[in-house]
Amino acid sequence: MNATPALMKELAALGFRNMNQVFRNLTTPALYEEAVRRREGNISHRGPFVVRTGQYTGRSPNDKFVVKEASSEKDIWWGEVNQPIDEAKFNSLYLRLTAYWQGRDMFVQDCYAGADPKYRIPLRVLTEDAWHSMFARDMFIRISDDAELDGHKPEFTVINAPRFTADPSVDGTKSEAFVIVHFGKRLIIIGGTSYAGEIKKSIFTVCNYLMPRQAALSMHCSANIGGGGDVAIFFGLSGTGKTTLSADPDRKLIGDDEHGWSDDGVFNFEGGCYAKVIKLSKEAEPQIYENTERFGTILENVAMESGSRRVDLNDGSLTENTRAAYPITEVHVPNAELSGRGGHPKNIFMLTADAFGVLPPISQLTHAQAMYHFISGYTAKVAGTERGVTEPKATFSTCFGAPFLALHPTVYADLLGKKIAQGNVRCWLVNTGWTGGAYGVGTRMKIQHTRAMLHAALEGKLDKVEFVADPVFGVKIPKSVPGVPDEVLVPRNTWKDKSAYDAAAKHLAGLFAANFKKYESQASAEIKAAGPKA
Repeated sequence: MNATPALMKELAALGFRNMNQVFRNLTTPALYEEAVRRREGNISHRGPFVVRTGQYTGRSPNDKFVVKEASSEKDIWWGEVNQPIDEAKFNSLYLRLTAYWQGRDMFVQDCYAGADPKYRIPLRVLTEDAWHSMFARDMFIRISDDAELDGHKPEFTVINAPRFTADPSVDGTKSEAFVIVHFGKRLIIIGGTSYAGEIKKSIFTVCNYLMPRQAALSMHCSANIGGGGDVAIFFGLSGTGKTTLSADPDRKLIGDDEHGWSDDGVFNFEGGCYAKVIKLSKEAEPQIYENTERFGTILENVAMESGSRRVDLNDGSLTENTRAAYPITEVHVPNAELSGRGGHPKNIFMLTADAFGVLPPISQLTHAQAMYHFISGYTAKVAGTERGVTEPKATFSTCFGAPFLALHPTVYADLLGKKIAQGNVRCWLVNTGWTGGAYGVGTRMKIQHTRAMLHAALEGKLDKVEFVADPVFGVKIPKSVPGVPDEVLVPRNTWKDKSAYDAAAKHLAGLFAANFKKYESQASAEIKAAGPKA
């Protein structure tokens, strides 16, 4: 679609003038054509568009900043997550960015974040590459009505220019890459990196800033809904199984990564999925696998044979963080809840990939334990995932999403605690990590067993099962689960060396306790007492 005079006027108000072509809300086929013409990537054998993002193959948290300005300064959770940058520095960088765009093409996508009309945020995403515009079209909520598009008034604008770089000595950044949020001007500028995840996660930060002000909890989680209307949400950090476990053929997918929980229920912030696909199995994850062979999917940093144009999902030579971005439609996700909405959750699953191999594969949590684990946000990195990691390393990311929190973690924790109590929600801790020993000795939990445990919890099959308390972590472990061998359920029983298990459990409990000291002063006595006993 050609740019309208109204759009050009709005872009001029943002400082963009003397541009070449401005492409407005192109469809996916049109974006394919532009991306191929500009040599931004290649069309693979089955139809996905394959791109490489260069040196940045994941998020760059050290390069994310929030402008320190009057309208938001008192509310922001300042620190390592939200690094402040001077407004004058932002203005100078922004002026150069708008000058950079003179004589260049621009792609514009108008869309929404938030499936619930009460809370949705009108967005405008401006990109210099066609494939980034396609990414925005895949990941956010599309507007299909032409009249609605014509009247679209964005409340936040994302400007993505991967080939425009910062000068740290001048701009106050840490490298040539930057992601800067200005809440006062409702602007996000991204430069120096082609990794598309920065676009989606910057908007998640915006949601985390705006939603709690409307008494809606913003959550880093996936969500699905059963045939009876029962909603389940899955908290978890990258690699713990949020996307995989929520893609359940027996339940409708609401969304795979970011949601709000209002007084009316759960709603997706996004309109697409952004799934890790390294070593993806067609048997274990058929729905995601099918989308790696479908037109409209973007494959990010997935290896492809240049002659046949066939992709190799097992090849991690570019990065272990290979990704597929695809929209939630009846074609891409046949069992999707296309409204992106559901009622209040009946079950909450907190996922962790415990590389120490000491947490049970499933356990029931009291509400106080659920709050403790939500505030802790534990998972573990394993050797080889990052430079310098040579053995299992505990990672604590409060609220299972610290890098994206704009406000203090207690804001989100308090909201979750109230909602769990109001709905008397059942809470579970699920370990998708290791069993029978730590990483390098034990084995990864079988996804078939994890799915069976989730189904048992969701279908109420554990309601009358006998539970035993874990002596260190205090959580309640079911003695039996249909379809799962009993010996798998109690982690100590899976270790040959029981004394080694005891030492590993004590070590992890100590790590939990040390991490929680940061939050003790603001936690209730009940929540503090719900932690493991080192």
